[in-house]
Amino acid sequence: MNKQVFIEAHNLKNPYGGLGQFNLNLLDAMSKEDLTGLEIVLNVKDPDKWKARWGSIFQYRKYSSLHRHKPFRIRKRYGLWHSLNQNIKIEPARPLPYILTIHDIHFMHEGSPGERERMRLLFQDKIDRADIIVFISEFARQDTLTHFDLIGIQHEVVYNGNTINDPEVPAEYVPEILPDLPYLYSIGDFSERKNFKSLVKMMADLPGIGLVLSGNDNTSYANEIRDLAREIGVEKRLWITGKVDELPKKYYLKNCKGFVFPSLREGFGIPPIEAMTYGKPIFLSRLTSLPEIGGDQAFYWDDFEPKSMSELVEKGLAKYDEDPSAHSKAAKQRAASFDWGKAARAYLKLYRQILS
Repeated sequence: MNKQVFIEAHNLKNPYGGLGQFNLNLLDAMSKEDLTGLEIVLNVKDPDKWKARWGSIFQYRKYSSLHRHKPFRIRKRYGLWHSLNQNIKIEPARPLPYILTIHDIHFMHEGSPGERERMRLLFQDKIDRADIIVFISEFARQDTLTHFDLIGIQHEVVYNGNTINDPEVPAEYVPEILPDLPYLYSIGDFSERKNFKSLVKMMADLPGIGLVLSGNDNTSYANEIRDLAREIGVEKRLWITGKVDELPKKYYLKNCKGFVFPSLREGFGIPPIEAMTYGKPIFLSRLTSLPEIGGDQAFYWDDFEPKSMSELVEKGLAKYDEDPSAHSKAAKQRAASFDWGKAARAYLKLYRQILS
């Protein structure tokens, strides 16, 4: 029996991005599990870097962008191939047992009808290659079933874990950008999908509270947010930090009044889990996967009108303040239910199922 499992993991090159975080945390968790009977080979851009982290637990193959092109596809016969996200362009040269993890199908909700149809046909080919498809949320599964044919393909939901393993922030640490007001916090790419403009508009009805936004702000949408803040007069209560690494992110989460996440489309939604790790009240859109994440520990916006959004925040913060200890404990318990060890064991079970 060929027990080699090839895991396409080149997104580790960006460990602070969403897909990089998924790869890193899942593989960290796998490295702590019983891998008897498996030889896991990671396709990574910098094998030496990751070998220094995981040693001989895994084997390593150097990623090459050439392998994205059909004439140069990887020809080795592995016992199993696992693509860790739906966007990966590296595919095996010949049919192999194949697991595909689908995080979202945002491309079916964006772009022109012609572009969506072109992407649909290409993605159906990718799906048809799979023996098992793993979704990171029930929403991602249902959205995919709506647009694609999965007849005859086993499909499962395996939730991601919590990316914050150590929530501690050194007492002496202060981030470069330090708000001088109590603040709400959010993090994500500055794009229409994240719906940050609705937060800025909401701030006009929340005097005395600031808003801190973290993420890639080198976008036209980020500039539109700055212009909007000036236009409605809240620019002095808005702090845009740009991308942040773990320590400032933890600081902002630990010290915020509440976490706000009005995203229009999420395949999963790790940032709300991170906020619940600190016992914070979280305010989410009721769209896509977010109710799966927040459960009964979140406050949900049913629309994005500034007044209704601000009223929910005011009511939610007041309710939290009635018994902060109990609310904080419940939020932390909810965050702890998302566990990378559980996710790793679910994937390893699928590996062994196919290889047997």
